[in-house]
Amino acid sequence: MTYEEKVRKELLKWQRKMLKPPGLIEKSTKGIQSRINELYPQKFLDVMTSTVKNLVRAVIFGLEFIPKGKPLKNKSLAERDILAMELLKTYKKVAAAEGAGTGAGGIFLGMADFPALIAIKMKFLFELAHIYGYSTERYRVRLYLLFIFQLAFSSQEKRPPVYRKILHWEETVKEYPELKAMEVFDWEQFQIEYRDSIDLRKMLQLLPGIGAVVGAVANYGLLEDLGQVGMNCFRLRILKEQGIL
Repeated sequence: MTYEEKVRKELLKWQRKMLKPPGLIEKSTKGIQSRINELYPQKFLDVMTSTVKNLVRAVIFGLEFIPKGKPLKNKSLAERDILAMELLKTYKKVAAAEGAGTGAGGIFLGMADFPALIAIKMKFLFELAHIYGYSTERYRVRLYLLFIFQLAFSSQEKRPPVYRKILHWEETVKEYPELKAMEVFDWEQFQIEYRDSIDLRKMLQLLPGIGAVVGAVANYGLLEDLGQVGMNCFRLRILKEQGIL
C-alpha cells in the first residue's frame, strides 16, 4: 500500500465523521451554548463580531497573512505531512503561551486574546497552504482557507454542507466571485459557529485565578482541531487533483 492509498483510507474515514448527523449530545449543547452567550459581557461579543468580520475581509482582499517564502514544490505528500505536523507543533506552543498570558489577566486580557488567537490560527493556515504547495497570493486559495476555518469550528449540524463545499471545490469557488465575495460569503453564520464552538473553553479563560491554565489548554486544543482539519482538507485536495480520491 502506497502512502497516498493509506491517506485515502484515512480521508474516507474522516469524511464519514464530517458528514455524520448530530447526535443527542451535540443537539443538547446548543441550549448550553445559548446560556453561555448570555454570560458574556456585551463588549466581548462586540469584539468577537468585529474581529471575525475584519478577518474575513482581510483574508479575502488583503495580503496581511501571506508568508514570505514561496509554496513548496517537488515534495511528496508524506514529506508535506511531516512538515505540516512540525508547523502545527510550533503553532500550538505559540497559541498556548498566548492563552496563558492573557488568561492570567482575567476578563479584560481574555477579551484581548480573542483577536490574537484568531490571527494565530489564520497565520497557521496560510503557512500550511504553502507547505502543501498552494500560493496564498491567489484568491481561490485564500477562500479555501476560510472554508477550512469554518469546517474546523462548525457544529456537527452545520459541518456536512461546509464539508461538501470543500469536497466539490471547483463548483463552490464559482459561487464566490472575488469582487462580490463579502456580499456572498455568510460571515455572520461563520462568526456564530466559531463563537459557539469555543464558548465553554474560552468563557472559563475569563475567570481570574484559573484563566491562565484554562487559556493555555484551550488555545492548544483549538489549534489542534484546526490543524487536523486543515491537513486533511489539503490532503483531500491533492488526492482529488491526482485522481486518487
